[in-house]
Amino acid sequence: MRGLIVRNTGSWYTVKTDDGQLFDCKVKGTFRLKGIRSTNPVAVGDIVTITPSSDGQTALIEDIEDRRNYIIRKASNLSKQSHIIAANVDMAALVATIAHPETSTTFIDRFLASAEAYRVPVLLIFNKTDLYDEEELRQMHELVALYRSIGYKCLTCSAEKGNGIDELQAELMGKTTLLSGNSGVGKSTLLNLLVPDAEAKTAEISAAHDAGMHTTTFSQMFFLPQGGALIDTPGIKGFGTFDMEREEVSHYFREIFKTSADCRFGNCTHTHEPGCAVLQAVAEGKIAESRFNSYLSMLEDKDEDKYRGAN
Repeated sequence: MRGLIVRNTGSWYTVKTDDGQLFDCKVKGTFRLKGIRSTNPVAVGDIVTITPSSDGQTALIEDIEDRRNYIIRKASNLSKQSHIIAANVDMAALVATIAHPETSTTFIDRFLASAEAYRVPVLLIFNKTDLYDEEELRQMHELVALYRSIGYKCLTCSAEKGNGIDELQAELMGKTTLLSGNSGVGKSTLLNLLVPDAEAKTAEISAAHDAGMHTTTFSQMFFLPQGGALIDTPGIKGFGTFDMEREEVSHYFREIFKTSADCRFGNCTHTHEPGCAVLQAVAEGKIAESRFNSYLSMLEDKDEDKYRGAN
């Protein structure tokens, strides 16, 4: 039977078959993904083939169809493995806040670079506009202007007040979207606004998998009333890119990559070289210092803790 993985609780996967049945599934013991060292061989959004067991309730995942894309990050443990966050997505939506708590620009840029690496379009959602003072609103508008100038879609909203939700719904319609962000940015409030029964479903999963829930996190796909789906993921503290070579990092900062065509040397790292067009653009204010600093930090330090959101 063919189906879609709609939930991942760590050890069990829920698969919705083409005819609408739901099965709790385990991965077949011999099943491994070729070429990816991952803590989870399959992820929410994957299309799989399953074989139901005799009880009719559970099944084995036997095979996975080729993915058109996926988003991956470093595993949270100390292994050199990756964790696949979601597969086969049309877009990634990152919820960010200027304050209460602050989402660092380094975290935003790291997320954007990772999405670029896996060719996934990004929507930036700046939430909690109802809580910001005049200075914080100014900061938000500056960030929105910056990211729009680079080519990223940005929306501002208040999940608490419902402001900007219509525009967000229009962006999400008909697409499978990964919903991500630091803990505390209002992701759950947004999800419950967009999918009215999401809270009940989440509570149901927590109860069903109560053992170890304090250490086990799960991802789940929710279907939007207007068409499309949201893949909700646990709040991400850090976003460590996986398997990105040092010389590739600049490729995933759009404005740096574009400007680098004018550098004197083809292998320019944009850190010290004479005739570096990127360094000149930063000095002239044509490339934002925050973006350039994010680029440098990704070059210098692979430690995921460095990219934690501000608390």
